[in-house]
Amino acid sequence: MVKTFGVMQKHKREEEAFRAVRLRPATLEDEPFLVNLFAATRSDELALMNCDENQKETFIMLQFKAQSRQYEVNYPHANNSIILFADALVGRMIVARTEAAILLVDISLLAEYRNAGIGTRLIQNLLKEAAVAGRPVRLHVFSSSPAVRLYERLGFSRIGDEGTYLEMMWTPAVSHSC
Repeated sequence: MVKTFGVMQKHKREEEAFRAVRLRPATLEDEPFLVNLFAATRSDELALMNCDENQKETFIMLQFKAQSRQYEVNYPHANNSIILFADALVGRMIVARTEAAILLVDISLLAEYRNAGIGTRLIQNLLKEAAVAGRPVRLHVFSSSPAVRLYERLGFSRIGDEGTYLEMMWTPAVSHSC
């Protein structure tokens, strides 16, 4: 009984915490945060670079601008959202919806907000939307990313391997109603 109560309390705390999570459209004023978020997701890569801080900042800015431009060109109608937790900026989520599929273009969280269920719940909400629409959800992820395990746990399958990136897809269950 005690164990069940503890699990229920944990679930209740997670639900309360998730109520503090919301999305809002990204704006130009969010760029400094987005650059910092981008840098935070590249910390392992930056650690391997043999250059000074100014060079690293320049590298990050160039890479951020290139990624932003690539997203604008390839997903011009995508929803580019800031993830807020209790009004603090904690991440970003970019989703492109087409007739054929829902594309999870990008989801990133600051390190201190990872593994707290925020990304999982946002993706689960996207999967619910996809199930209602009868469309798959597709994404690309670094093949070495810990997020691969999360996506597999949520029901995504690997459908392509491009070396550095994996292409993954979640397909809604087919309804067999009479």
